[in-house]
Amino acid sequence: MSARQRLRGLIAAPVLAALGAILVWGLSGAPAFGDFHGAYGDLLNRIAVPQRHTTNVVTAIVFDYRGFDTMGEEFILFASVVGVVLLLRDIRKPQDSKDDAVQSDAIRLFGVLMVGVVVVVGLWLAAFGLVTPGGGFQGGVAVAAGIVLVFLAAGYRPWRAFGRERLLDPFEGGGAAGYVALGLAALIAGAPFLHNLLGPGSTGTLLSGGSMTLLNWAVAIEVAAANLVLYTEFLESYLVPHLSER
Repeated sequence: MSARQRLRGLIAAPVLAALGAILVWGLSGAPAFGDFHGAYGDLLNRIAVPQRHTTNVVTAIVFDYRGFDTMGEEFILFASVVGVVLLLRDIRKPQDSKDDAVQSDAIRLFGVLMVGVVVVVGLWLAAFGLVTPGGGFQGGVAVAAGIVLVFLAAGYRPWRAFGRERLLDPFEGGGAAGYVALGLAALIAGAPFLHNLLGPGSTGTLLSGGSMTLLNWAVAIEVAAANLVLYTEFLESYLVPHLSER
């Protein structure tokens, strides 16, 4: 072990010990497992459907009652992906991968079929997020997972048709910007930031949440694109060099 490594260990040890003590202290004051003191949860369960006309109370909370917090969470994901991309692109060297096409016809057939199934499930989760459990975050992850199946079922080169930065970056940035634009539109109209300009629709329908529906889709687009950007960067950083060595 070098002197620099020993110095790093000496510096890290008290810091980790302090963080561990804080963690233990925090957990020692946590409620017992199964104990629930959710007064706000009980309140929202009573008023969310009459006020917002969304039968999924969680979505009403995420995109209305605390919509500003959700915007912050969306930008946390956006900034995290940007950070990962900058780090990986800085250390990655250009590589030309050889053909890695999947040879098994059964895998290719099953994989292609599952691409459509998983993407449709993701779109369903996003579209019905105001009515049933789901929403833009969950739907976006599912859509991205469905598209990644192209790589697993066909190979890296077919995947590159979907995993190009020039294609994904506008969707990632547009989804995040769309969320903010809806909030600014409310301000321009003289209402509070992220106010529901369209008003609540009919309960139990896809448009029951008014402008919450648009916020939900903005999140779905940004989350799907952000995850695909991450998949692309990791594949090009850790898979392509190994393919080039074959």
